Amino acid sequence: MGVNISESGKVWATSNAVLKFTQFIKTMKKVLLLLTAVCGLSASSFAQSSDGGKFSIGVEAGLPVGDLKNVSNFIIGGSLKYDHPIAEGTFITGSAGFSSIQGKEATTPFGTVKVGNTSVVPVKAGIKYFLAENFYGEAQAGAAFFTQSGGGTAFAYAPGIGYSFGGGLDAGVRYEAWTKNGSTLSQVGLRVGYSF
Repeated sequence: MGVNISESGKVWATSNAVLKFTQFIKTMKKVLLLLTAVCGLSASSFAQSSDGGKFSIGVEAGLPVGDLKNVSNFIIGGSLKYDHPIAEGTFITGSAGFSSIQGKEATTPFGTVKVGNTSVVPVKAGIKYFLAENFYGEAQAGAAFFTQSGGGTAFAYAPGIGYSFGGGLDAGVRYEAWTKNGSTLSQVGLRVGYSF
């Protein structure tokens, strides 16, 4: 009696999907724990400051540059950010987010392959300085946690500029890079956020 290959393929696909879902849940638990810690620390800082800081939630989109553009056309995600004033026009920042690198078809010597999507959880801290009334420069650094098995952690850095519109709306453009073992994945990103 032989093994039905189509049935074993279904079992492998199902177990692979369960494994990916389990890894996703573990990563989301870490992200929620981290966001809870950031919110708690930020709330504590807010309570101690007469000026107070501001949270913002934002939608992010990025265009891959460098080697990353060979396997992806687009990055989409979101983030939670906190800005705390430390001097006139100067803020320390903390952010945590989720980015999905959208894979594309890539041509290899062996044919065309579809590169799968990859998820990254960037966590960064930095400084924001207002150069003019609503125009600012910002620099952040931290870690980028890759959610797939064996993805590990990369050093993240992101210099950028932005503009704060009235009513809590904010838009910023940045160059963001994730570096690990001599390789760098980078993007030009846009974040549109709402402060509260």
